[in-house]
Amino acid sequence: MPRIAFYGDDFTGATDTLATCARAGLRSLLFMRVPDAAQLARAGELDVLGIAGATRSMAPAQIRAALQPAAQLFAALGVPLVHYKTCSTFDSAPQVGNIATAVEVLRAALPAAPVAILGGQPSLGRFCLHANLFAAAGADGAVHRIDRHPTMSRHPVTPMHEADLRLHLAAQGMAPIESVAYPAYAFGADHVEQRWLAAQRGGAAATLFDVGEAAHLPLIGSVLARQAARGSLIAVGASSVAEAMAPQWASAARAAPTDVVDAARGPVLLLAGSLSPVTARQVAAARSYTLVALDARRLGEGDSAYLAQVAAQCASALRAGRHVLACSADADGNAPANVPGRAVALASAALLAQVLEAVPLTRVGVAGGDTSSLAMQALDAWGLAHLARIAPGVALCRLYSDRPALDGLEIMLKGGQMGPDDLFEQFVHGTR
Repeated sequence: MPRIAFYGDDFTGATDTLATCARAGLRSLLFMRVPDAAQLARAGELDVLGIAGATRSMAPAQIRAALQPAAQLFAALGVPLVHYKTCSTFDSAPQVGNIATAVEVLRAALPAAPVAILGGQPSLGRFCLHANLFAAAGADGAVHRIDRHPTMSRHPVTPMHEADLRLHLAAQGMAPIESVAYPAYAFGADHVEQRWLAAQRGGAAATLFDVGEAAHLPLIGSVLARQAARGSLIAVGASSVAEAMAPQWASAARAAPTDVVDAARGPVLLLAGSLSPVTARQVAAARSYTLVALDARRLGEGDSAYLAQVAAQCASALRAGRHVLACSADADGNAPANVPGRAVALASAALLAQVLEAVPLTRVGVAGGDTSSLAMQALDAWGLAHLARIAPGVALCRLYSDRPALDGLEIMLKGGQMGPDDLFEQFVHGTR
């Protein structure tokens, strides 16, 4: 029986949780969908079973349909800790990526499980203090309250207009939410546990734990581990949930993966669909690639002839031994107005599938949360294992597929806010 089962609301976040657990020495595998018996058997003994989804970009009815089979599997396995992995910025809305809907589905399968929300991830520059969320803007950037963040307050799909996570999630249907603020941690785990139990007895739908610094996580982890010893619990939040829990259950005898990434063994394809300023800087700093500028409007309109044209252009450059960076935004990270982002992401995923069908590769990368999620769905693959961390929040993984041409492919899935400016160069040349 796995100790932890998690469902990622997008693929990039799911790979970050996979990396966090694997780096702690836990046997971990991320499935592309709810696994069947044969895939579970091939995976072998696991400490952590993850399922990568795309619920961050779904309507509530779609979330219910996507998450119910996973919730039923987790309940059948009797997993002590079920983690609904959200983006570290909690960007979501009542009609898109509704976190309360996801918790409702999990609670239906695990009706006795209390719900804990961890509100920050300091390792990625996310901090929750007195229930209010703050986030850094890019690597080593200034920290902003989330409703004043230069990117997240203007997110094209789920802009964050409320920093108090209790109010943010209540607007989605999760209420009341009690808060355990960080000053309580000075009184120890017993005191914090009693606060949590009192909230449960008082009828709270969930309890929100501040995470203002990395030192808060071991104490929170010990409190959650006590509950997990009594019965299942549901934890909501970023990879800070795994950071809190993995040390509780990790085996010191099992070696953790390396942080060293070797240079690519051949030409690589990198597909950049993110519109974030961080990804825009990474594109600008990428000197080792042939740049293929993608017309986002034609992609979004479903121009199949154009898609085939750019796929052939990418494949030709790759066959010639050149690294290719295909980008659907301009140098400033902008896309044309009135172009639906999901349609562009779907077309970008189809582009990746067509290129891989035309030319075999050993390493590919995708930048952008929605683009990554849809790109993985477009490939005939069923699992991912962590290989190495390229940068905080950015992992290099091994793909599992029943197709020999795809099995063993190295793949990087990167959220828009993640990674240093030279990330795309590291992706090609390694980190030694």
